[in-house]
Amino acid sequence: VSGGTIALISGIYLRLIQAVAQCDLTAIGLLMGRQWGAFWHRIDGRFLLVLVAGIGFAVVLLARLIRDLLLTQSLPLWSFFFGLVLASVLLLKSGARGSWHNPILAGLACLLAGSLALMPPSDVLSGYSGLFCGGAIAICAMILPGISGSFLLLLLGLYPTVITAISEFDVAILGVFAAGCVAGLTTFSRLLNWVLIRYYDQTLSVLRGFLLGSLLALWPWQHTLVSLLDSHGNERVLQRQPVLPQVFAADGSDPQVLMCAIAALSGASIVLLMNRWQ
Repeated sequence: VSGGTIALISGIYLRLIQAVAQCDLTAIGLLMGRQWGAFWHRIDGRFLLVLVAGIGFAVVLLARLIRDLLLTQSLPLWSFFFGLVLASVLLLKSGARGSWHNPILAGLACLLAGSLALMPPSDVLSGYSGLFCGGAIAICAMILPGISGSFLLLLLGLYPTVITAISEFDVAILGVFAAGCVAGLTTFSRLLNWVLIRYYDQTLSVLRGFLLGSLLALWPWQHTLVSLLDSHGNERVLQRQPVLPQVFAADGSDPQVLMCAIAALSGASIVLLMNRWQ
């Protein structure tokens, strides 16, 4: 589930993109010149501080819970996210409803996200230049709703390399990858901010299409086509195929249809309540 998806659902997406886009050379100049107040105001520091605190809170308190749920209750967990994203797609509306090109943009984005969800992994990128490009691509995906950065690393064939580098603390590989992330984030966030300001309705339609296409990857009943074992001996799924619950149960697996329906409704209810609260 992309971080951009959660930002869009929670209503902070535009402010997040604007804050990241302001982390530029001007901000660095203010920081180097010890103009703390101007720097803090330019990057929307209070907003980013609260956001980072929330991320840290989730990592410390929720990461282990979600990991355990993935291992023991994966179908209801994926159903929860499916309902959460589906409700977001239904609620996300642009102002120019009568514009003819908005549905076309949403449809093209939906096809792109759906194609990525079904695409088999490949070794497109390699070497340090590949790592740099992979970092730039992955970080851009992380701020786009519907597309997971780690999922794109899997498709590019870089996921095992990056995960191994993290576990072994390979400074050279991590440094190149991090440099790509910084370059991609600073460049893409400014482009996205520019597009959102000038073509808000059209951009929102594209984001809505990305969310709709990502539902294919969030569908709880999937058959694994390609997988690998990571450095810790855990299975990492590289390619999956969505199937109907009865097909999923053909090999004796329990589809947990009732639990999945309850979980999906719970996810959708959270989005509806957040929307009403906002």
